[in-house]
Amino acid sequence: MAKPFKRVLLKLSGEAFGGSEGKGIDPNFLRYISEEIKKVYDFGVQIAIVVGGGNIFRGLKGEDIGIDRATGDYMGMLATMINALALQNALENISRIPTRVLSALEIRAVAEPYIRRKAIRHLEKGRVVIFGAGTGNPFFSTDTAAALRAAEIKADLIIKATKVDGIYTEDPKKNPTAKKIDEISYMEVLNRGLKVMDFTALTLAKENRIPILVLNIFKKDNLLKAVKGEKVGSLVRD
Repeated sequence: MAKPFKRVLLKLSGEAFGGSEGKGIDPNFLRYISEEIKKVYDFGVQIAIVVGGGNIFRGLKGEDIGIDRATGDYMGMLATMINALALQNALENISRIPTRVLSALEIRAVAEPYIRRKAIRHLEKGRVVIFGAGTGNPFFSTDTAAALRAAEIKADLIIKATKVDGIYTEDPKKNPTAKKIDEISYMEVLNRGLKVMDFTALTLAKENRIPILVLNIFKKDNLLKAVKGEKVGSLVRD
């Protein structure tokens, strides 16, 4: 990656919002991430964000307490909206960045309904756009929502924010000898079963030729380095 990117989609997990506990909403994370996004915004890059909701409720876990999968997924979508509103508040009040939340579910009192052309127009007007409620459909992850929205807004790059500095041959927490992979193809990720994004998300990214950059969001300036085209994290592309 040698040149800066014009428009990126950032995927933030719900667990990141929960801080060290991975639950609830950590105000320290909101301050930190809003400051990191501000650096990218000031650099002139258009930023769209998809947020997860696992810090509040994870749809797949609903079945453990007797909630059917579809209902659990809708509950998870509403959880992403809580995170989206919290992030919007932090971006506007801490970093003074104009921000819009667009929801795949109709919740007009707190967010605009998702319309692709409106999302693009917000980006062109210099606003950060947060996509909430996933795809608006059960049985699809927020990773898939990230790949779908990236394709719809014609993003140049998907940034998958994680707690590790890239993709490894194995889980580095379980196996300290695991090796970091600097660059890999979509097909190799799928064939090797590496946990980057789910199958649907990877397929969408591959079909639309959108590279995926996996990086450690908790290392300061990593986000800025990524949009500048500097070498950071691990890159997935053809």
